[in-house]
Amino acid sequence: MAPVPTERSSTTLVLMVLASGQFLMTLDSSVMNVSMATVAQDVGTTITGIQTAITLYTLVMASLMITGGRVGTILGRRRAFGVGLVIYGAGSFTTGLAPNLPILLVGWSLLEGIGAALIMPAIVALVAGNFPPERRSAAYGLVAAAGAMAVAVGPLLGGAVTTFASWRYVFFGEVVVVVLILLVLRRVEDAPAERVRLDLVGSVLSVIGLGMVVYGVLRSSEWGWVRTEAEGPAVLGLSPVIWLLIGGLLLLYLFWRRQIYLTKHGRDALVDPDLLANRQLAGGLSMFFAQFAVQAGVFFSVPLFLSVVLELSALETGVRILPLSIALVLAAAGIPRLLPRANPRRVVRVGLGAMIVGILILAAGMDPGAHAGVVSIPMLLMGVGLGALASQLGAVTVSAVPDSESAEVGGLQNTASTLGASLGTALIGSVLIATLTSSVIEGIENNPAIPATVQEQATTDLADGVPFLSNTQLTDALDTAGVGDTTGDAILAVNSAARLEALQVAFAVTALLAIAALFGTGLLPRRPVGPPSTKIPGTSGRDG
Repeated sequence: MAPVPTERSSTTLVLMVLASGQFLMTLDSSVMNVSMATVAQDVGTTITGIQTAITLYTLVMASLMITGGRVGTILGRRRAFGVGLVIYGAGSFTTGLAPNLPILLVGWSLLEGIGAALIMPAIVALVAGNFPPERRSAAYGLVAAAGAMAVAVGPLLGGAVTTFASWRYVFFGEVVVVVLILLVLRRVEDAPAERVRLDLVGSVLSVIGLGMVVYGVLRSSEWGWVRTEAEGPAVLGLSPVIWLLIGGLLLLYLFWRRQIYLTKHGRDALVDPDLLANRQLAGGLSMFFAQFAVQAGVFFSVPLFLSVVLELSALETGVRILPLSIALVLAAAGIPRLLPRANPRRVVRVGLGAMIVGILILAAGMDPGAHAGVVSIPMLLMGVGLGALASQLGAVTVSAVPDSESAEVGGLQNTASTLGASLGTALIGSVLIATLTSSVIEGIENNPAIPATVQEQATTDLADGVPFLSNTQLTDALDTAGVGDTTGDAILAVNSAARLEALQVAFAVTALLAIAALFGTGLLPRRPVGPPSTKIPGTSGRDG
C-alpha cells in the first residue's frame, strides 16, 4: 500500500493531470455527437456508420473495465495510466488521420476504448495514493467534474472546431494533451505493483458478458427490447436484444461464481466477491449507476430540444448547456471546501433533489411557446446536483476498502457508470421515439385537414418509428414527396406537438429514475468518509 501522502504543492499538478485524463476519456463521444454528419461525409460513410463507432467505443471500454483495473494492480497504477495514455494517444492520432470507417473504428473504437479501460480505474487508484483522506472528497469531486464537463463542453467545442476548422483537430489536440500528461506523469505518486496473477478465464467471461449486456442495451432502440422491430433481425422470433441480455447475464453469473471459487481456494480473483458485501461500496456503486443513467437521459433529450425543436446550431446548443458545467465545477469543488464534515448521504440526497426539480421544470416547460431560456435554470440545478454527487461518491466508494484494492474499485465504479450511461441513453431514447411515434400517428389519424389516403399511408410508413425531425427537415421531406401546402402544414403542426409531448415524457421518465435513486441512498454513510484503516471490515457505512 502506498503511504498516505502529505500536503505538498505538487498536488495541484497531480489533480490537473488526473482531471485532464478523465476529461479526455469523456470528450470524444460528446464531440462526435454534434459532428456526426461532417465526420460521416469526410470518411465516406453514413450516420449509421458513425453511430456504430460510438457504440463500439462504449462497448470496448465497458467490457474491459474490470480487467483494466486488475491490470493496473499488476503493472502499478501509474504505469497502467501511462500505458493507457500511449494506447489512447495512438488511437486519437489514428482517428485524426482516418480516411475511412474501418480506420476510424480501429483508432477510436478499439485503441481509445482499450486505453480508456486502463486509464479510468488507474485514475481512481491514483487519487487515493496522492491525496490524504481529508482531501480526497474534493479531489474525487473535481476529477468527476472534469468528466461531466467534457459531456457538457463537448458540443460547444465540437461545434466550434467543426464549424471553423475540422473535427480532426479535436483528436490531434488530444494527442498533444496526452504528450503533456506523459511529460509530468513522474510527479504523480505511484502505488507499487503487486505480484498477482490475472484470471484469464474470468477476464474472458467478464469481457464477453459485459460486452453482450452493453451491446444489447445500445441496440435496443433499433432492434426492440423483446419483440423485434419491423424489418429488424430476429432470433427464435424475438429481438436479439433479449437474447444478448440473457446470455450476457448468464456469463456474468458464471464469472461471479468463478470469483467466489478462486477466493475460497486462496487464488487470485479478478474481483474480490466480498467487495459487494460492503454496504458503503455497494451504495456508492449503485449511486454511480443512477447518476450516469439520469445524466445520460438529460444529455440525450436537452440537445434534441435545442438543436432539433429550436434548430439552434451546435455552437449555440453548447452555449446553452454551459451553465451546467460552471455550476457542476463550483459545487464539486465548493462543497468539500465549505462543508468538509458534511453528511455524504444528505449531500447526495440534496443533489438528487436539485436534479429532480431541474428535470421537472424541463418537463413542465415543453409547451408550444418554449424557447431556449427554458433550459437555463434546469441546467444550473442539474449542475449543482451532479456536482454534489461528484463531491461525495468517489470518496465514498474508495474509502470503503483499503487503498490496495482501489484499482479494483475503480474498475467496478467505471463499469457501473458506463452501464448506467448506456441504459439511461437506451431507455430514454426508446421512450422518446415510442411516444413520438404514437403521438404522430394518432395526430395524423384524428386530423380532418389530412386526407384519408395520406393518413393510411402515414400509418403504414410510420409504424416502425417516427424520426425526430426539425421543421426544416420535415418540410424538405414533404416537398420532396409532393405533399400539398395545406396537408403539409397540418403534418408540421402534428409533428411539432408530438415532439414536445415526447420530450415531456422523456423528461418525466428521467425524473422517475432520479427519484428511484433516492431509495438507494440509505446505503450511504452519514458520517464523513475517512481513512479505510479506521473502518471495521464489512461494516462500512452501517452507522447510517
